[in-house]
Amino acid sequence: MPAVSVLTKPAPPPSDTALLERVAAGDRTALDDLFHRYRAVAFRVAYRLLGREADALDAVQDAFVKLLANLDRFRGHSSFKTWLLRIVSNAALDVGRQRKRDARVPQEPRDAPPERFGPDDAPPPDAGLSRADLRAKIDAALARLPDTQRQTFVLHVEGGLSYREVADTLDISIGTVMSRLFYARQKLKTLLADQVQP
Repeated sequence: MPAVSVLTKPAPPPSDTALLERVAAGDRTALDDLFHRYRAVAFRVAYRLLGREADALDAVQDAFVKLLANLDRFRGHSSFKTWLLRIVSNAALDVGRQRKRDARVPQEPRDAPPERFGPDDAPPPDAGLSRADLRAKIDAALARLPDTQRQTFVLHVEGGLSYREVADTLDISIGTVMSRLFYARQKLKTLLADQVQP
């Protein structure tokens, strides 16, 4: 009689709560699992708030250090992701403020811009926006939003948080989230309309 193979479903990944319980019990691999689970979204949020990869990496590193130092303060009133993204967004804003302070210190001059951009300083006729160009325009527009609007917008769009989760993360009302998102979208439309012409 041939052997019957039984197909089993792989076990679902452990929940954040289960991983946190393992961390509390001293399991370092559970902490690695949490880091790997959320590092990409943490980086996206930090990058969209700061616009520079090196600064975003610094902010994520700072956030995870703060998270480790304060892990015992997580009470589960919100999801772990919400709590983490609050720490990440605050760390990113701290890095951004530090960068602005550092920018006031005289720096090496940048390369001079080219004297001409094609004939008669006009772009070539086939100069469409590449994806990278469009991303750069969006990043520049995001950088011009007030911190509160940018933070709210990035947590919702890049962090994938619902209005309720953004409200919990920033400790504000859902109405304030909706208002900030409305004004952020309006300002982004205006800024991008000025920069991206069809």
